[in-house]
Amino acid sequence: MKSITSRDNPLYKRIKALAGSTAQQRRSGHALLEGLHLASAYLDSAGQPETCVVTEGALTHAEAREIVARIEEKRVRAAGCAFRPALQRRARRGHAAVEKIDAELPGRVAETCVILDGIQDAGNVGSILRSVTAAGVTRVFCAPGTAYAWSSKVLRSGMGAHFLLEIFEDVESADLIV
Repeated sequence: MKSITSRDNPLYKRIKALAGSTAQQRRSGHALLEGLHLASAYLDSAGQPETCVVTEGALTHAEAREIVARIEEKRVRAAGCAFRPALQRRARRGHAAVEKIDAELPGRVAETCVILDGIQDAGNVGSILRSVTAAGVTRVFCAPGTAYAWSSKVLRSGMGAHFLLEIFEDVESADLIV
């Protein structure tokens, strides 16, 4: 397992930028999955993350070790306590995964879907995504003005629902009418 030992490390800087800015997440097309629950949910439904960073302290916990054992070794990076400021408050156990998110808009939508239009509260968006998943719907279209579905708060409140859905961002409702 390779280690991150400096705050000058490009991966450290990348994760710090993703953790601090929804705009940076949108521009990069990457999501920062913080915490053990999201990492486990991602592994269960979507496969291997692009990169996984885990602090040495987190590896003292059995749950973190079990999750890291499921990830291909070439994707895992260990980080010292200097890494902790790069993560949001709730993930300070020291585990984060970075994943590329991109969904190509389908040419035609022939099944039930959900359109989120103007829902600005990130917690509500995550809650709706959980409900959508429970209802068996697999596509969600987010109109401009809706909270970014891949932001840290939406990911936390979605509790893994994201990984069972196709989520399309900044889609004008008129673009979906055939």
